[in-house]
Amino acid sequence: MADQKDLDFSYTLIDKVFRYCFGEAKDFSSALYNGDFSMSLEEAQRKKHEFIAGNLNIGKESRVLDMGCGWGPFLKYVKEIGAEGIGVTLSRGQADACRKNGFNVHLMDCRKMSHENFGRFDAITSIEAFEAFCSKEEWQEGKQDEVYESFFKIVFDLLPVGGRFYLQTGTFGKNMFDPDNVDINADKNSDAYIAAFMLKQFPGHWLPWGADQILTDAKPYFKLISMSNGRLDYVETQRQWREKFRKFSLEKLLFYLSFFPSYITSKDLRNRIYLFGVSANKICFEREIMDHFRFVFEKISAR
Repeated sequence: MADQKDLDFSYTLIDKVFRYCFGEAKDFSSALYNGDFSMSLEEAQRKKHEFIAGNLNIGKESRVLDMGCGWGPFLKYVKEIGAEGIGVTLSRGQADACRKNGFNVHLMDCRKMSHENFGRFDAITSIEAFEAFCSKEEWQEGKQDEVYESFFKIVFDLLPVGGRFYLQTGTFGKNMFDPDNVDINADKNSDAYIAAFMLKQFPGHWLPWGADQILTDAKPYFKLISMSNGRLDYVETQRQWREKFRKFSLEKLLFYLSFFPSYITSKDLRNRIYLFGVSANKICFEREIMDHFRFVFEKISAR
């Protein structure tokens, strides 16, 4: 799993510029367009929140856990509809921003959660945090299924029978190739380079091998209620993100300039930072090196 240092690189590093670009408590995960790309990013994110709450039967006084809560967008929505939201993140920047905005957020590894120290929840979400739960090294050691099964067991123990879990995550897609051929020194237009660049941007992250692996690892604990593909939604989400990242403001300019000395002297930073230049994630989705899914699960029994 990505550790705190990895997640601080991926998220705490951009905390200020993210909030300069998007405002407080905004999403850093794919929106829900369902083919209607005339919607604004904000409208599509709201549609996603409504979709999640509706499918998880979240209402007034529901107790909701958001595992990997980011800057708190779903916690904000949950609060607006009268439910109680609790968030968990390993990014210090995200946790500090969430607490500043009045959300109940814990800076901790979600794998350490249990009903003994948190009680049970009516509904649980994990919105693109799943991508950080298994590292490449764990995959190489043949532990990926074990990692995912252990996570589903944690979620299972935190829900009552009939409680629902929403999982939104990227996966490797139909055009993913042998990971041994991923190469940051390859031609910059090649799949090998784009995939390597993406992995550099998100250290400690590794993806499931499609929806089937997720369904198999969840099956001992949950029944599937619904599944949908969000690859094209993510392409549009990232297109709109890039526009917001590039829109001029003095605060952003000063932030970018603060990186300039390190950006010039550190090849590793140039390979990893994604505030500038190419969006490797967007290209991976466009080329179907990566895919994207939304799952709604329901706890099937007390086991």
